[in-house]
Amino acid sequence: MEYEAVIGLEVHVQVKTESKIFSSVGVGFGAQPNSLTDPVVLGFPGVLPVINREAVEKSIKVGMLLNGSIPRVTKWDRKNYFYPDSPKNYQISQFDQPICSGGELEIELKGPSRNVMGEHKTIALTRAHLEEDVGKLIHLENESLVDFNRAGTPLLEIVSQPDMHTPEEAYAYLTALKMLLIYGEVSDCDMEKGQLRCDANVSVRPVGQKELGVKVEIKNLNSISGVRNGLAYEIERQIQVLEGGGTLAQETRGWDAAKGMTYHMRSKEESHDYRYFPDPDLMPVRIDHQWRDRLHASLPEKPFDRQRRYFDAYGLPYTLTSVLISDPELCHFFEEAAKRAKRPRQAANWIVNNLLGELGRAGLTLSESKVFPDQIAQLVNLIGEGVISKNLAKERVFPEMFKTGDNPAAIVQARGLGQSESAEDLEKICSEIVQANPDAVAEVLSGNKKAINFLKGRVMRATRGKANPALVGSLLEELIAEKG
Repeated sequence: MEYEAVIGLEVHVQVKTESKIFSSVGVGFGAQPNSLTDPVVLGFPGVLPVINREAVEKSIKVGMLLNGSIPRVTKWDRKNYFYPDSPKNYQISQFDQPICSGGELEIELKGPSRNVMGEHKTIALTRAHLEEDVGKLIHLENESLVDFNRAGTPLLEIVSQPDMHTPEEAYAYLTALKMLLIYGEVSDCDMEKGQLRCDANVSVRPVGQKELGVKVEIKNLNSISGVRNGLAYEIERQIQVLEGGGTLAQETRGWDAAKGMTYHMRSKEESHDYRYFPDPDLMPVRIDHQWRDRLHASLPEKPFDRQRRYFDAYGLPYTLTSVLISDPELCHFFEEAAKRAKRPRQAANWIVNNLLGELGRAGLTLSESKVFPDQIAQLVNLIGEGVISKNLAKERVFPEMFKTGDNPAAIVQARGLGQSESAEDLEKICSEIVQANPDAVAEVLSGNKKAINFLKGRVMRATRGKANPALVGSLLEELIAEKG
């Protein structure tokens, strides 16, 4: 029997704010254990929570970016459970009136090659709700410790519909969601710091069956590729159980990345097990039209919308746009360069292929670069105007720009790198090269057009790379034609 998987993801995103969601204590990563706490975070008797407005606003923006429905009123509920990482023994969350309902996310699947865009599709969403994060357990050999620094950090849970069917779709979903959240400046989404965490719900069913199979939740998925690997294993495990005549149980399983397998953790809870009820200490929040309109006006351009604009406005190929849109800071850098460059596509080439390459080799970020957008535009324009060749720019001008931060025009002038525009000087050199290489000339005359590149190389070497390549090519063709 042929089976298909049905996958839904629950993504928890730490919202980037200066203070916690119901307390004025700061948020951060790597601080001394249990130093970012106060009586509200620890749930001392008699304390009262106060909602963080920035956390609410950024969550509304996420709902808008996901084309979700923002309610007129949203409220807070207590989710009751007993676990060492929850200092109050309940979590303030949202149950029946979340901050966003419905929505969708556009994703891109992997193409047939790196140079070809993959299929785009939309994944339906169920909801996004705002809640407080819990603490972190640290398991040692003979004991477990708890650090409450993370407790109370604003946490947005984004829940998809069971709308995916392969681990690759789940990978694309998380990649697209992370990119959108970074664009919206909602979160840095650093999974190593716990800023983005994911639980996956997966079941299998015979192809053609409408009813869902038995759902299994996978936890401890600490990377986007870990989600893909964990799902691939679990799908195969469930199929093997069914094909072997066994039955599946609704459960929560963990992912062991070192062993490459899932393992049983506990039976899966239902929503009624948490005994939700409205939080008596927090008033509902009314989201009026003025507030909604102000937030909508501040929304950024979505990544794939920006990519489509780059196709149309600048004629950029997929290979360049796929790199640019992965980083909004890089997009801003390119667009500033494109304003001044006569050939925006060439500016994108220099940024993606040369600047990022040098930054990677130097272990630097874009913000640490000594090369600025205006200098990229200057370099592109110098090449386009025939002042310097592309090879000379690549081999001598750009490396010095990257090292010193000097403008390309200043480097060209100081080093005497400008191309000679004298056809007479070049014609003399080209004539000497043609006379000295009769075999290459004979190859060109016999129909091997590529053989002229050998002669071009000799001319460029003789002029120390300062000759205009287009002019060199035309002069060589004329001289060779005369010999034919």
